[in-house]
Amino acid sequence: MLKNLKSYKYKLPTINGESKEHTTNNNSIIIIGANGSGKSKLGAWIEDQNPENVHRIGAQRNLNFQQNIPLTNYDDAKNRIFYGTNDESNVKNHNKGSRWNWEKSNTTMLLEDFDVVLAALIAMYNIETNNYFNECKDAEKADRNKPNTPNSIMEKLMDIWDIIFPQRCLLFEDSKFFAYEYNKPFEKYSANQMSDGERAVLYLASQVLAIPGNKTLIIDEPEIHLHGTIMNKLWERLEEYRSDCLFIYITHDTNFAASHNNSEKIWIKSYDGKNWNLEKIISNELPEKLLFDILGSRKNILFVEGEENSFDSQLYSILYPDYFIIPCGSCMQVIMRTKSFNSTQKIHNYNVYGIIDRDFRTEDEINKLVKDNIYTLKVSEVENLFIIEELISFLADYLAKNFNDVFSNIKNYIIKERFGNQIRSQVKKNVVSQIKYELSMAEISEINTKESFTNAIESINTDSIYEETLNSYEEALISNNYKKVLEMFNEKGLAKSIGHHLSLKDNDYLNTVISILRNKEPEEVFGIFKNYVPRLSD
Repeated sequence: MLKNLKSYKYKLPTINGESKEHTTNNNSIIIIGANGSGKSKLGAWIEDQNPENVHRIGAQRNLNFQQNIPLTNYDDAKNRIFYGTNDESNVKNHNKGSRWNWEKSNTTMLLEDFDVVLAALIAMYNIETNNYFNECKDAEKADRNKPNTPNSIMEKLMDIWDIIFPQRCLLFEDSKFFAYEYNKPFEKYSANQMSDGERAVLYLASQVLAIPGNKTLIIDEPEIHLHGTIMNKLWERLEEYRSDCLFIYITHDTNFAASHNNSEKIWIKSYDGKNWNLEKIISNELPEKLLFDILGSRKNILFVEGEENSFDSQLYSILYPDYFIIPCGSCMQVIMRTKSFNSTQKIHNYNVYGIIDRDFRTEDEINKLVKDNIYTLKVSEVENLFIIEELISFLADYLAKNFNDVFSNIKNYIIKERFGNQIRSQVKKNVVSQIKYELSMAEISEINTKESFTNAIESINTDSIYEETLNSYEEALISNNYKKVLEMFNEKGLAKSIGHHLSLKDNDYLNTVISILRNKEPEEVFGIFKNYVPRLSD
């Protein structure tokens, strides 16, 4: 993919209250600051510098809309979104007073424009449809091939929706929006009855898609009504579709700021009620997430394995919503960072924990790690959490499937077809892991290095370790102990191979699980996994 060579201009205030123009090649900027740092007022200030080309979506948004959307032409709807009115003089003079209650509440006013946003989207779709129809007629008259069907604004909306909510479908029909659960197309209902999170996605995506080209969009608190696991997906997709626009996010959400990798970041260091002290964040030494945490996160820290936005880190963010989740990649990075931060707790004053995969760790190693606030899952790989019996029971009930039949098939597949055929290789890996741990605990003398090293090796009974390990694996297989198998079986990809047992596509299974869980209460979700993950206490 070619790098975007477009440049974008925006204005920020200097510490003396003057206006200074900046240029960036990124089409997103994140302005982050603590509560009370004048974030929303800064957004209003930026909009005031160029009201014709800057559109601000305030933090307070009414997510209710009518089932029968009052339709209008695009220019009328666009003006009402931009200026809060279609009055000719206000539009001509780019006066947004009506939209913001004549500056009496331009940072706290509740926006109630959902109907007009959807009307603008529908009007734009009708324009696209009409233009394509006319192009086809012209092609027929000229005896030319008809043009290819363009990717309409409504198809872009549906694409965004399917990425974020694969378990629930959005339908546009007869100028109305409906929703229905996956595999239940005959039980559709009006989209205005969807959850707050779903209506927030519909509102924000529709508004961004329907705005005229080459604008600067200010989104105040992009995280409102949105779970952390879907925020980046939504905004990154919208940035891609609207690469003509500059996105300026104003937030205090450190997770969002740190994980939005391609954005420039600006820190509101202070605000005296009139002037802002701004600083561009350049994190060269500290990992970006840690830097943002130092800048203002009030959450305690949880280091986990995996990468940003991976399914395992998304699951952790659902299980531990009150923690600042920091994916570290490898288990060694989790261990080192957790120990390092705990050793300097008096400086940063945060409670810091780590969670790692069980892999092939011994109980002795697991117990030692707990002393450093590092906890081990009760499954071999975090991916195995997606196939525990309790989750399958929950999903079977949610998808109206027979649990006994579904679980029987999955259990037989995991134990007999996968685990049973890999016991020898799994045992070898486990034995190697145990030997490495035993060697790491051995005391090697600097004075008599060779002798002490030899003694350390001779003290490890490899035959006994192998025999005991093999017996434990064979016992789990013979007893058909599903929970024990998940504790032992270190094999990535298992969760991507069982979706069809629940009438889901295997490749969609993980995404569907995450989407379903994020719409449930945290305690309910934790209850599903409580026998496999630690309950952290501060």
